[in-house]
Amino acid sequence: MSGGRDRGGYSVTRRLGTAFGVLIGLIVLVAAGVLAGAFIGHATTDAIVDRIQPTLIDNLRLHRAAADVQRSMRGYLITGDQKQLDTYRAAREAYPAILAEALKSGGPEADRNLRTQAQQLQAYLRVVEQQERATPRSEQAARLTRKATVPYEAFEASNHELEDQLTADARRLDRRADRIVRVSVAAVGALLIAAIAAAVYTSLRTTRALVRPLKGVEHTLGRLTAGEHSARAEQQGPAEMCAVARSVNTLADESDRLREIEEERRRLSGIARGVGIRIRERLDVDQVLDVTCTGMGEGLDADYLFVLLCDGDKPTVPVTRAWSAEQGLLTTEQQSALPPVPAEVIRDHYRRGTIWSIDNLSDYLAETTPVPGAPGSFGEAGMPEENRNAAAALGLVSVVFIPLGVGEEPMGAVVLGGTRPERRWRAVEIEIAESMVAGVGRALHNSMLYGQEARLVEKLRALDQAKSDFLSTVSHELRTPLTSIVGYVELLKDDETGPLSEPQHRMLDIVDRNANRLRALIEDLLTLSRIEAGTFSSQKGEVDLRRLVASAVDTIRPAAEAASVRLEIDCPEVPLVLEADSEQLDRVLMNLLSNAVKFTPGGGHVRVEAAADDGHAVLSVSDSGIGIPEKERKQLFSRFFRASNAVDAAIPGTGLGLTIVNTIVTNHGGTTEVRSQEGEGTTVTARLPLVAAEETVQAP
Repeated sequence: MSGGRDRGGYSVTRRLGTAFGVLIGLIVLVAAGVLAGAFIGHATTDAIVDRIQPTLIDNLRLHRAAADVQRSMRGYLITGDQKQLDTYRAAREAYPAILAEALKSGGPEADRNLRTQAQQLQAYLRVVEQQERATPRSEQAARLTRKATVPYEAFEASNHELEDQLTADARRLDRRADRIVRVSVAAVGALLIAAIAAAVYTSLRTTRALVRPLKGVEHTLGRLTAGEHSARAEQQGPAEMCAVARSVNTLADESDRLREIEEERRRLSGIARGVGIRIRERLDVDQVLDVTCTGMGEGLDADYLFVLLCDGDKPTVPVTRAWSAEQGLLTTEQQSALPPVPAEVIRDHYRRGTIWSIDNLSDYLAETTPVPGAPGSFGEAGMPEENRNAAAALGLVSVVFIPLGVGEEPMGAVVLGGTRPERRWRAVEIEIAESMVAGVGRALHNSMLYGQEARLVEKLRALDQAKSDFLSTVSHELRTPLTSIVGYVELLKDDETGPLSEPQHRMLDIVDRNANRLRALIEDLLTLSRIEAGTFSSQKGEVDLRRLVASAVDTIRPAAEAASVRLEIDCPEVPLVLEADSEQLDRVLMNLLSNAVKFTPGGGHVRVEAAADDGHAVLSVSDSGIGIPEKERKQLFSRFFRASNAVDAAIPGTGLGLTIVNTIVTNHGGTTEVRSQEGEGTTVTARLPLVAAEETVQAP
């Protein structure tokens, strides 16, 4: 403010204060004049209304009452009318009250006159009393009338005198009130003119004093708005305008500071994004930690950065990674030399969910002293000796301690350290560091989950490979003795070893049938093994699907008849030529037909349809069997899956049929679709690409 007064030499506040003081004084004088005039006028009016007019009225009433007495008495004496006498008496009784009221409202001079009137009226009434006793129209009455005239005329004279006096007083007071009003109006007018003149003078001078500096400030604000951040207002004019100019300059400086902070925030956010991207690209925990240390340390201009990771329920948390601005990532030996931090410090800090930072750590390294605001025992009993010694050896002056974790339990902490006394951690740096650590926590959590998942997948792969190897080995080992069993059964049936009885033939048929079932199961297992091993392949050639369908139906018909299941077939007249492996397609048909017959109760039916549709052969096998529960249909093509209703009904099976069907159809460039309704039946449809539907192809 002093600079403004030195340059401007005056203060608008003082000038306005003086001008408004004078203006207020004039207004007060105007108000006082108006109030004084009003008060005097009111007093004059009160004198007229409250004193003169009531007295004048009472004086007139008193005269009227006396006149009523005189008139009624004369009328009585002249006429002898008794009514006139009654009127006289009523008027005589009324006048004392009127006189009392007049005496109450009148002033000293009026009182004297009224008392004189009272005396004169009393003298008159004494004569009237004699008239009342006189005989009407008598000489005595005439004489008394003449006698009463003297005191009555004296009363009237006094009454008129008071009336004239009161009328003169009222006129005098009216003239006085009129003079007061004229004087008050003149005084108020003069004071108003003076007040207006003072206001105009003050406003003109103040306007001239403010306009130029205001224009300067306005110009500066326009430059600042246009992006000229170096513009500053000149401090000139009154002290107040200098203060405004200083405020504008202060705001401009603050805007520059905030802009620098925002630019720094954008820069650090860019660094944080870059580090985050690099961290997310790593799925290995060690790589995530290395990128975290290097990226955060360099990006935040730290002198040291430490990552501490919890190790189960151990009481201390060791330093897992350490980085310095001079050396980069510290060696394992250097890192192991750094002391751990009590686990309860990290747990307490994570529970708080806040950031702890200190810029004068060196003040608490000489002895065990509680560190203000620090978590856990650091804030209660101070840092342990080994931690204080390590911090002193590194020369740490400032520290930012950020908890690291995902969910309810902490994973550890990230510590930023500074060794430069002038280095202070700014709020924007701490904010960005916190967001970066949050990303590191998620990345570490994902990396740990990925490592666990990778190890689990590796174990599952090994287990699956062992299972596949076992199935392949067992299938090959079973194939040789099964071939021998089937061969010897055929030899026995040929009667080369001697004739067999009918029961023996039936028993051999059972053995042969079950051996064939076992052989089919082994073939399914071997096929599945080749599929999982990636060695499943097809020997393709031109095949007529109609002939394969007819052959498969003929093969399955005995089993269908034995189960009382009716077989229906619907194939077109023209060939349905496919580029396919006939043995694999035959396996598809046999699996679909055997499943349909197996899951269809006696009396049901199985229908096989083959047709051409839009360049594809459509093979459909439908049954009226037990169907598949809706919630289990998505698992139909899974290995070893069997529907729950089939298991409950104790229907035998391996759960491999549809898996092999789907694999073979897919291997031939086709698709498989299953529609089923529990209790009503199932339809399996396979679409396979056609080669030449017009040619007749001999089945191989």
